[in-house]
Amino acid sequence: MSQTQRGLPGLRRPLRLWPGVVIVIVQWLVRFGLPIIEPEATPIAILTGLAGGLAIVVWWLFFSRAQWAERLGAVALMALGLYATPYLVHESVATGAMGLLLPVLAVPVLSLAFVVWAAATRGLADSLRRTTMVATILLACGMWTLVRTGGFDSNFQNDLTWRWSLTPEERLLAQAAGQATVRPPAAAPAQNPGEPASTDARDDAARPPAAAAATPPPSADAKPANAAGAPGRTMSERDATRAEGPAASDPGIRRAEWPGFRGPDRDGIVRGVRIETDWAKTPPVELWRRPVGPGWSSFAVRGDLFYTQEQRGDDEVVACYRVSTGEPVWLHRDAARFWESNAGAGPRGTPTLSGNRVYTFGATGIVNALDAATGALVWSRNAAGETGTPTPVWGFASSPLVIDDLVVVAVSGALVAYDRDTGSPRWTGPDGSEGYSSPHLATLDGVPQVLMVNGDGAIGVAPANGSLLWKYEWGGYPIVQPGLTDEGDILVSVQDRSGLRRVAVDRGPDGWSVEERWTSISLKPYFNDFVVHEGHAYGFDGGILASIDLADGARRWKGGRYGRGQLVLLPEQDLLLVLSEEGELALVGATPDGFREFARVPGIDGKTWNHPVVAGGVLLVRNAEEMAAFRLPIAGK
Repeated sequence: MSQTQRGLPGLRRPLRLWPGVVIVIVQWLVRFGLPIIEPEATPIAILTGLAGGLAIVVWWLFFSRAQWAERLGAVALMALGLYATPYLVHESVATGAMGLLLPVLAVPVLSLAFVVWAAATRGLADSLRRTTMVATILLACGMWTLVRTGGFDSNFQNDLTWRWSLTPEERLLAQAAGQATVRPPAAAPAQNPGEPASTDARDDAARPPAAAAATPPPSADAKPANAAGAPGRTMSERDATRAEGPAASDPGIRRAEWPGFRGPDRDGIVRGVRIETDWAKTPPVELWRRPVGPGWSSFAVRGDLFYTQEQRGDDEVVACYRVSTGEPVWLHRDAARFWESNAGAGPRGTPTLSGNRVYTFGATGIVNALDAATGALVWSRNAAGETGTPTPVWGFASSPLVIDDLVVVAVSGALVAYDRDTGSPRWTGPDGSEGYSSPHLATLDGVPQVLMVNGDGAIGVAPANGSLLWKYEWGGYPIVQPGLTDEGDILVSVQDRSGLRRVAVDRGPDGWSVEERWTSISLKPYFNDFVVHEGHAYGFDGGILASIDLADGARRWKGGRYGRGQLVLLPEQDLLLVLSEEGELALVGATPDGFREFARVPGIDGKTWNHPVVAGGVLLVRNAEEMAAFRLPIAGK
């Protein structure tokens, strides 16, 4: 166009489109392509998606050559759309990622839609251009009102579905509504763990079904519920009290003991089991698969019974099932529900077996002691109310620790102990900032103590009275369990980027001393626990498996993409059994000489953050939607 033409009235210079096109191409390649190539770069990709939207605004305002009415009107309408949409979208979208999910999702789509509009309508009349511009911006923002999210994985991949479609939990509730239930047993009186349960499930199974209300959450000043208290809503199965031995229906499943979170020592180690590693020849055999309510609980196992926690509508549930068949034995319900948009609904903790009872800690702060055979309520406490602790962002996630006659839970950052038999409060430990790790029993320098990692750092307290022995300050929002070295040092991680730190804890004539040995960013566990084996730690560095030397924290190897999954160690074979974030099962060598994957097969479907369990040659896995059992191929059989 000549200078003369530019000066003629009524002529409009053509839009300068190429900067907008380049910006959108780069924005989408980085936002959605980079995480595929390098998952650890997801935060950079997300920021690039948002920055691309800002770049589109700059281009449109200053370099597009559009009429000023269109420039200012488009930017104002975009701002208005992004401001108003959070009030209209589903709660899961509005509150996801601490309120940032909607802009993270909407800005790249809005950028692309706007550039496509600019290119497609550049030759149209002004009135039509402006009408379609308004429609494009409103549609690009308004489309998010039609969806909801079930949360996102570690690479920020969202589980988006239509807003009005049934969730997996709603489908499970609909399915359960059509099934008959059995009359719940009465509450069991407090008793010594060696005594038989007072309620026989066989007697209740013979009676006709009857409805029962869910147990309301105990108040902060409530006394322990016992025979005189309110019974939990429980469904019992015939002959449940005889389920302590091996399953008669499947002699291949032998009696096993996995008392709770991460096993007997909370270290993720499976002792006394050797399996075949050539799964192409002898793969795991699926025994059963069934839907389960949402929650990030793992399992406790004894004989042919296993226990887990889940959400069923407005009730938080402790459930008992059969290892051999997956059939339910009983359900205990509390009228409580925890939900947050990132990980969804449900309890986070894992049941703990001790004697003939199972102890649980729910996501809203309810502590229960239940009869392990029948699910009858022995006692219940409201730990959150009693301590005045608000529910943390991701819910109460501690799993109970039973020490002698005590049940210890981590109420966010503080430890609280109850009498194992009666539920009476015994002691409260020192205050601490928000954390999601569980109490951990250890012996340091010959002294038994309860380890706890909270938002202030790591502490050790005396089991008898909760008094503070020592404290190591390192702030964060810890989730994983501390580890122990053969020399008696502890291994601590406090957030997703902190790495792993080795800390020496010693007792001298002047008291306890705590000293940092090293900090390694070569292994950065987040909510994915690590294991210790023969002088090395094995775990997840982001979404990739890694090994470090415990002498100095140096990395020995890194390999295999499993997302933010979980794992257990089979020490007799130097073997890791990995459950990936996508539900795959894998076998990886637990040796420092290099990454080696022996096998990898499908397991369960969906985002999987729950810890796997191996008991009696059976592998139990679950996530927020389904659970399954696999018979592992035992070596030499």
